[in-house]
Amino acid sequence: MNPKHSTAPQGTLSQSVNWHNLAHEKVEKFLQTGPSGLSAAEVIHRRAQYGQNRLAPPKRRGPLLRLFMQFHNILLYVMLTAAVITAFLDHWIDTGVLLAAVVINAIIGFIQEGKAEAALDAIHAMLSPHATVIRDGARQEIDAAELVPGDLVVLSSGDRVPADLRLVFVRDLRVEEAALTGESLPVEKSTEAVSADAPLGDRYGMAYSTTLVVYGQAKGIVVAIGTNSELGKINQMLAGIQSLSTPLLRQIDRFGRGLALVILALSAATFVLGVLWRGHPASEMFVMVVALAASAIPEGLPAIMTVTLALGVQRMAKRNAIIRHLPAVETLGSVTVICSDKTGTLTRNEMTVQRLICADHVFNVDGVGYEPTGDFSIDGRIVDVDLYPSLDLAIRTGVLCNDSRLIEKEGLWRIEGDPTEGALLVAGGKAGFSQHVADAAWRRIDSIPFESQHRFMATYHRDTNGNPWIFVKGAPERILDVCSGQLNHEGECPLNVDYWRRMATDTAAKGLRLLALACKRATPCGDRLNFSDVEGGYTLLALVGIIDPPRQEAIEAVVDCHRAGIRVKMITGDHPETARAIGAQLSIGISKPTVTGSEIALMDDAALRRVVKDVDVFARASPEHKLRLVQALQDDGQVVAMTGDGVNDAPALKRADVGVAMGMKGTEAAKEAADMVLADDNFATIARAVHEGRAVYDNLKKFILFMLPTNGGEALVVIAAILFELALPLTPAQVLWINMVTSSTLGLALAFEPAERGIMGRPPRPPGQALLSGFFIWRVLMVSVLMMTGALGLFLWELNNGSSLETARTMAVNSVVMAEIFYLINSRYILAPVLNREGLTGNRYVLLAIAACIPLQIAYTHAPVMQAIFGSTALSVLEWGKVVGAGLLVFFVAELEKFAIRRTRLTSRLTHA
Repeated sequence: MNPKHSTAPQGTLSQSVNWHNLAHEKVEKFLQTGPSGLSAAEVIHRRAQYGQNRLAPPKRRGPLLRLFMQFHNILLYVMLTAAVITAFLDHWIDTGVLLAAVVINAIIGFIQEGKAEAALDAIHAMLSPHATVIRDGARQEIDAAELVPGDLVVLSSGDRVPADLRLVFVRDLRVEEAALTGESLPVEKSTEAVSADAPLGDRYGMAYSTTLVVYGQAKGIVVAIGTNSELGKINQMLAGIQSLSTPLLRQIDRFGRGLALVILALSAATFVLGVLWRGHPASEMFVMVVALAASAIPEGLPAIMTVTLALGVQRMAKRNAIIRHLPAVETLGSVTVICSDKTGTLTRNEMTVQRLICADHVFNVDGVGYEPTGDFSIDGRIVDVDLYPSLDLAIRTGVLCNDSRLIEKEGLWRIEGDPTEGALLVAGGKAGFSQHVADAAWRRIDSIPFESQHRFMATYHRDTNGNPWIFVKGAPERILDVCSGQLNHEGECPLNVDYWRRMATDTAAKGLRLLALACKRATPCGDRLNFSDVEGGYTLLALVGIIDPPRQEAIEAVVDCHRAGIRVKMITGDHPETARAIGAQLSIGISKPTVTGSEIALMDDAALRRVVKDVDVFARASPEHKLRLVQALQDDGQVVAMTGDGVNDAPALKRADVGVAMGMKGTEAAKEAADMVLADDNFATIARAVHEGRAVYDNLKKFILFMLPTNGGEALVVIAAILFELALPLTPAQVLWINMVTSSTLGLALAFEPAERGIMGRPPRPPGQALLSGFFIWRVLMVSVLMMTGALGLFLWELNNGSSLETARTMAVNSVVMAEIFYLINSRYILAPVLNREGLTGNRYVLLAIAACIPLQIAYTHAPVMQAIFGSTALSVLEWGKVVGAGLLVFFVAELEKFAIRRTRLTSRLTHA
């Protein structure tokens, strides 16, 4: 019977009610439903009231607006300014090259954008397409989008939960919630209410949208659909998160704005001085100021930066790190904190037996994951299982009292069924007692399946001699209740309850999940095995400690990160004890407290910022908690990488400076929200990606340190000519030739520079560090003055010797280019010497760039068509010798400066030692 429409619950109430805190009878009454479900008329009314069980479509910018927004970039403004200047000078070829570079940059950005939209689409796709409901007393299958609050949904093994449900009937229900909560094991469900502040993973009377039923049956009342479901809340968080600019883009933006102001101020000052002080005509000074601006603008920077990042993407792809967002390549190099999910990221997401506790020995089990390879040992000494009867029988019990299957396909091992049972099968395989052997030698006759209210499973077998055996496995306290004896090396003896409880407490404190194994040599009382056969008389064989172990490569990667000055924090939805144990094995959060999600919920933002500085392990964390933790770290000035594989990780992945998703076991929502996807699900790949990111940033700095002195030298030459009333040594067209052709051609080689030694032994650069440090400014000024000295010196020398203005200008241009060629070799190392075989020949791309630049410069000087365009003239061998001398001046002075700085720093370290 259904109530009148006028008394139906209001659509806003489902957001504010703690359904997990209400008895299911109250939920039925509140939502006005019952065992017969809703009527067809009530469904229609509620669908009009609540809408469909779909996530709200995201608001999206049209493709045209997205494309136009790509031009909103200070670097592209600089390039467009240069294009305007060249167009003003009627150098249409240069204008075309600049505009082409702008368009290419915009297209790359346009293609890379769309991360958030794709993440939302992936979450939409996760909604269950069908659902089984009871309406008007009849079971029917419907499209999951047609569900309404109050619908009675039927669940069975293999179903994906179609909406948030309050369970009203449960039979051995276990639900896989790892993607939503981070819980590594399927959760046993019940119909009982829990406290209002219970974390998501502890709400045993609820089944949430998109989670997977792995075992059992249930019925549940729909309490939230679409955007009101837990999945919908994640969807809303994703939609509301603003993507952050990367450290490099922020630095380039500050650098570009500063450089633009300097160029503007310098040009204005020069124009005023030339007109008012030197009395030059305004039209003549305007041409000179345009030449000055053209010389100072680094036209090649955006293109070179894009190429450098793209090369980083290619190198990372070879290391199984797939970059989805281009600037993330460099951002990885500046990461100060990595926040990692536990399950499937730091751990294998493969339950593994690590400890077997018998009456007289504690056995450790080697090997991780589902591959049945490993040894049994006592205190590090490998033992033969056959020599220990209690161990041998315990392993047989774990394999025989088991409904799961261990399957090998194409070299990969996987479990069909419960992961905990799978761990027991793997342990059996390591001992040589496989499921195939068990089925043949120990025929199963009957069984009692695991039920949460009884907390054990029992099976009845006969061995090859026809002897009867009953095996049980289950919760330790439940199995202890039915045991009267224990098996040790001498045989059966009375049960020492205190010993087993002490060992259970000790093992649980290490974060291991516990199972107890026992047996009885008897036949069932009746024809079939029943509960009366599991009331007493059993012999306790062992306690089994099971855990989802950390990846070995993750342990090594965490050490690498710590050495590189990067803090690693673990944020998981799993239990605090498990999180603490895994953290200890990974060297994360040792001797520090573990903070739970319920504690985070009680903190304001200021308190959370204080806590997150000192705490490295966070347990029972919900998606909101993960997002708040990432934001708290960013508010503290940290550059944060967040790793994860579940739907629950998607909001934090998007908010982080670098979101890193698992490619093999990760959900599509996590992959689409991330900047980087690990193709091998290997945490160690992140450390390698950080290494590559630091190398990319180093190469960008080297390029800027190479490029700016060229612009500075040209600008100083023009300024000197204006101040001292000289003829212009470099025309605007010649300046653009140097900047766009030779400087960019040479500088591109630095994008291929391999990482310097010790790159992972230094701390991350401070997030607010300027692109140009005081040392960089000094280096730029020094080399700029050297280039100006060579170019202006040769220009004046040629004029003084009676050469034509065209010849003097040709000497000046070639002097700058030759200085660039030699300084390119200097720039391979910022401080290390290059006067060795590795320094001179270690990067073949530098040699190729020089080999490409020299013919271009010879053509510029001697080709008639180039002479007609740029006003250059042919040079003699002696004049070329002078040009080479100007280049060598820059090379040797730069190497002397490096030597002096190294010597000074060494002396300083020795003084402070």
